[in-house]
Amino acid sequence: MADRTLPWPIQDAIDIMAGRHTLSKYIPPVLWLFDDYTKMAGGTGPLVYPAAHVYTFTGLYYLTDRGKNILLAQQLFAVFIFVLRCFNDCFAAFFLWLSIFCFQRRMWTLGAVAYAWGLGIKMSLLLVLPAVAVVLFLGRGLRGSLRLLWLVLQVQVAMAVPFLTTNAGGYLGRAFELSRQFKYEWTVNWRMLPEDVFLSRELAVALLAGHVGVLLLFIGNRWVARATAGRSPWAMIPDLLRLRSPFRTRREEEDVAGRVTPDLVMSTMLTANVVGLLFARSLHYQFYAYLSWATPYLIWRAGRAGAGVWAVWILQEYAWNVFPSTDLSSAIVVASLLFTVCAAYLAPAEEEMHADDGDEQQLSAATESSKTR
Repeated sequence: MADRTLPWPIQDAIDIMAGRHTLSKYIPPVLWLFDDYTKMAGGTGPLVYPAAHVYTFTGLYYLTDRGKNILLAQQLFAVFIFVLRCFNDCFAAFFLWLSIFCFQRRMWTLGAVAYAWGLGIKMSLLLVLPAVAVVLFLGRGLRGSLRLLWLVLQVQVAMAVPFLTTNAGGYLGRAFELSRQFKYEWTVNWRMLPEDVFLSRELAVALLAGHVGVLLLFIGNRWVARATAGRSPWAMIPDLLRLRSPFRTRREEEDVAGRVTPDLVMSTMLTANVVGLLFARSLHYQFYAYLSWATPYLIWRAGRAGAGVWAVWILQEYAWNVFPSTDLSSAIVVASLLFTVCAAYLAPAEEEMHADDGDEQQLSAATESSKTR
């Protein structure tokens, strides 16, 4: 970390070690003095993250004695997977996991706020938004889910008020820059493609189409269908377009909500995340924070194959630690993501897994009984 001299009230700055961006220290009580979000920049480029990034790293700034306690900063980041590289993805991933935990415990409002804060740190969490919408719809019904999604938007707006009131276009353009041009030299997943193909619009369109198509496949055949006892989600569309609940009775809505188990919540949200990463325009090394803990669970969930979990995890760990990326490492990254998505799609329903557990327990009991005779 390095100190910089900046005009008041931005008197100090934190250089995140080996990171891509510099975070200036912004003092919350005087945020309204900033006239333009686009003027916030450091030695490694402009600030391109939403407002929660500023608030989160402001807290880190004070926690590390105004950026002087480098060892404490390293220890804080070592809790995640970076150790020395202090990217903000670890905090976004933390709030993703916190939102999953809250939804599993049916703390819907707290989960929505946790997700909103993570999204406010980095827009990568947009990849999980379709799953969040599905989980909230199944768990809280149409009206309840719309209220919670509205809360997510309100949190985003509230955090950004100091910047929206002065230069809304500048804030939205920087914090949620969807037209960003990715650099071939940093890609982890598409290195095996020629650079002209990587930069082509055709590839971008194909990836977007694949992303949407696979998400619809999961929504239609897995996420909603399993929670509604096989009912087609496409038959619900006319009612949803009229903002009317597709569940005819309160009892039906409660039955569906009862099927929103902790397993369904985690499987749905982690699958949406991996699908998004598979079709991502470009992945950088810090994106491994969203994947490292998800892959073992999703592959285990598909069939509890211990050897398969270890094999994919080892290959994935190898590929994400090759720098710079190579044709081989990027091919392994994409192949492991594809394998994980396919495994998640082919994974049995939760009740089938419990049925298998029951069969195994009965077989084990019968075996023990025969031994005692």
